[in-house]
Amino acid sequence: MADRPVPAAVEPVLPKADADGANYGTADALPSKNDENKDGDTRASISAISSEEAAVAAGLQQLEARNVHWYSYLLTLDFWAVIAVGQILSLCITGSNTFTTELAIVGTNIPAFQTLFNYALLTLIYLPISLYNHGVKGWLKIVVRDGWKYFILSFLDVEGNYFTVLAYKYTNILSAQLLNFWAIVCVVVLSFLFLRVRYRIVQILGILLCCGGMGVLLASDHINGTNGGPAVDKVKGDLFGLLGATFYGISNVFEEWFVSKRPVYEVLSFLGIFGICINGVQASIFDRHSFQGATWNGKVAGWLVGYTLCLTLFYSLAPLILRMGSAAVFDVNLLTANFWGVIIGTRVFGYSVHWMYPIAFVLIICGMVVYFLAGSILGDSKKPWLGDNQKDGVAGIGTAKLKALNEARKRGLVAREQSQGQDRV
Repeated sequence: MADRPVPAAVEPVLPKADADGANYGTADALPSKNDENKDGDTRASISAISSEEAAVAAGLQQLEARNVHWYSYLLTLDFWAVIAVGQILSLCITGSNTFTTELAIVGTNIPAFQTLFNYALLTLIYLPISLYNHGVKGWLKIVVRDGWKYFILSFLDVEGNYFTVLAYKYTNILSAQLLNFWAIVCVVVLSFLFLRVRYRIVQILGILLCCGGMGVLLASDHINGTNGGPAVDKVKGDLFGLLGATFYGISNVFEEWFVSKRPVYEVLSFLGIFGICINGVQASIFDRHSFQGATWNGKVAGWLVGYTLCLTLFYSLAPLILRMGSAAVFDVNLLTANFWGVIIGTRVFGYSVHWMYPIAFVLIICGMVVYFLAGSILGDSKKPWLGDNQKDGVAGIGTAKLKALNEARKRGLVAREQSQGQDRV
């Protein structure tokens, strides 16, 4: 590589929306001025926006003009960050599954209710940040304009969680895990049709290699008899699992689209708010009887806290991998959750590790490496639906737009003080 990649700068918080709400959360938002200087401020804003667009264009040109090799992206900080964050997310999923299993063992089966705490914590963390940066008036304008979109995102997420958990009640774990592959299929198809993502042959091969690793993992579980077993109603369970995987796939693609265009704190705050409403209604309807017969003691409270913290960390980190990678990379990374689940299960539930498990894990990681072979130095962070020079995107952590701005600053193509105020979380 001719140049080493420049790590993304730590971004300041988004400035508050202006009086007419036109600036909220967009990539080209600028701080408002005094009303008496409105005409002059408008010209200055247009000039600043043009300067930012020119800086992004120059930065992207510099990044993409580097003398790269087929392995160049594998040597970047971004690639290893995607792998590391992906494994943290897998561990979060493993932790939440472990706490759910502990709750089920003592008879506390309340899947909708226990997830309600996660959405509440997301709201407590990210709503104040969103209100501070947008202002109450600006935030209300977002609700009117985009509230229905965030409601759909939350609905998809809640139903994905609910039906996947419900599937385990009727079918065996082996079948439920096999159906999770459908989420990857949904992501690839939806990204191709609606987000104009065009996958290269090497990327398809990488995804298939990851799925092959997951197949080895499931085969070893079936051989050991640890992941199969009888099913109460296999057809019904498989249908619920298929429905849950479909909701997951659609919500992952939708969230990738959102976090590439809007600040993360805005997306997560609305996901929490609408998640509380939707999940609360479901819990009151479907978990009412289970709630009354559940076991309640100190251990149960601790498991609920652990489950909530794992899931909240998962939701907080997911936008980063969706920006730096893609929804497909996100779902493929999560295939390693089963591996970590068995490792933790050996200590908690007395599972035994089959000799095929390390092979499965290596295959999944190798699939991730193959996915990024011969790709752009920007990986999947440059989104095709954001237009030329990513003009419709937010300059947030992990985005190609921020990387381009950092590159332009490094090479002196834009004054740091001129563009620094336009970074977005």
